[in-house]
Amino acid sequence: MVSLRPKEGGGVLPPGPARPPHNWMPIALGVLVLAVAALAYSQYSASSAMDQKFASLSDKIQQDMNQNTKKLQASINDQASDLDVLRKHMGVTSQELADSRKTTERLRQEQERAKAELAKELATKANSADVARDVSAARDEASTKVAAVQKDADSKIGNVSGKVDTVNTDLQSTKSDLAASRREITDVRTTLSSQIAKNSSELADLRRKGDRDFFEFDIKKAKKGQMSRVADIQLELRDTDTKKQKYGVLIQVDDNKLEKKDRTANEPVQFLVGRDKLRYELVVNVIDKDRIRGYLSTPKDKALSAERPQARN
Repeated sequence: MVSLRPKEGGGVLPPGPARPPHNWMPIALGVLVLAVAALAYSQYSASSAMDQKFASLSDKIQQDMNQNTKKLQASINDQASDLDVLRKHMGVTSQELADSRKTTERLRQEQERAKAELAKELATKANSADVARDVSAARDEASTKVAAVQKDADSKIGNVSGKVDTVNTDLQSTKSDLAASRREITDVRTTLSSQIAKNSSELADLRRKGDRDFFEFDIKKAKKGQMSRVADIQLELRDTDTKKQKYGVLIQVDDNKLEKKDRTANEPVQFLVGRDKLRYELVVNVIDKDRIRGYLSTPKDKALSAERPQARN
């Protein structure tokens, strides 16, 4: 309905233009879009910050675990190298070495298994709401597992080292017993006495004194390595020189050998035998072509004849 306005001085004015109604819908929609965009950006920023924090914590856990893994692997490798050296130098049995290698391999497998379990748990917990708390818990759990593996490895490696030490002790004891039972032979240059028998009658005179035992021998040169036994030693004639009246002989006591070269007739050849250093004396009276004859003189009372060490002032 159009209303007519009264005109001054009388009459009626025509109706004026109608005012359009106010429309608030576009403005409200724009504000809503801006609010949604601001909320989305805020959530995106928070998610990005959380992802960066999670990535940083994951990298730190991975670095810590890699360092512990390297230390553990280096320790295992050192123990394996030590075991290999012991096997070569101390005669560790094949079975003990195999057991040690199995222990090392088992430790390595346990380490790989712990690493795989940790990676799986990290992947599972990455989707949880409270990422920071789960990552911290995962890091603590990883440290606990690595410490447990390290402790178990140290314990098992300690047991292996104990076994190796026992083997080493037994080996050293065996070597000591063997050294105690084995007689050695030592060259000496001093003169036992001025009385050397040059023939059978003089040798009979020495026998009558009763101070030492005498064993006559007649040895011919044989194949290399073939020896003749005289009392408790063995002799091998190496060479003779009838013109210069010289000879060479190899003396053997158990597994110990002593070679004498360019010795002359009636020259006393002396050497010490055994731990008690018993003084033996070899005298060759006759030198023929590829043949020597003489005698070996040994102590009669071995306890009294032992070479005792001289005390220092």
